[in-house]
Amino acid sequence: MRRVTLLWHDERPIGICVFAAPAAALRPRHRYFGLTPQPNPLYLKRLNEQLWVLARVVLHPTYRGAGLAAAFVRQACQDCPVPWIETLSALGHLHPFFERAGFVRAGVVRKDRPLSPRGYARIYGNRRLTAATCRKSR
Repeated sequence: MRRVTLLWHDERPIGICVFAAPAAALRPRHRYFGLTPQPNPLYLKRLNEQLWVLARVVLHPTYRGAGLAAAFVRQACQDCPVPWIETLSALGHLHPFFERAGFVRAGVVRKDRPLSPRGYARIYGNRRLTAATCRKSR
């Protein structure tokens, strides 16, 4: 966790934005910036210095729908000491409040097909998984 920003109404916290370190590899980010992912320490250091992830946004249910979320996210991002903020949203196509907050949609991550047993092995850092382990992973 890099930073937590709270939104207050009088003495009561009503919202929170949680910022975290970015994933080393994210295909839409690499396409957007024209980058090639590099698994070396300097690349990761520079990535962490220039980019954070808005990992979580929560607004108290009483205050939802009033247009506060976009303004809160915009201000929380402006207060961050890094030039770039990214976020991933499973429901971004239904509730585009990140775009109202100033974010630009850089791509869509899809899981069109299930991972092969070899793909599951990569997740666990091993290419020799049993059929039973692959079934359990699904």
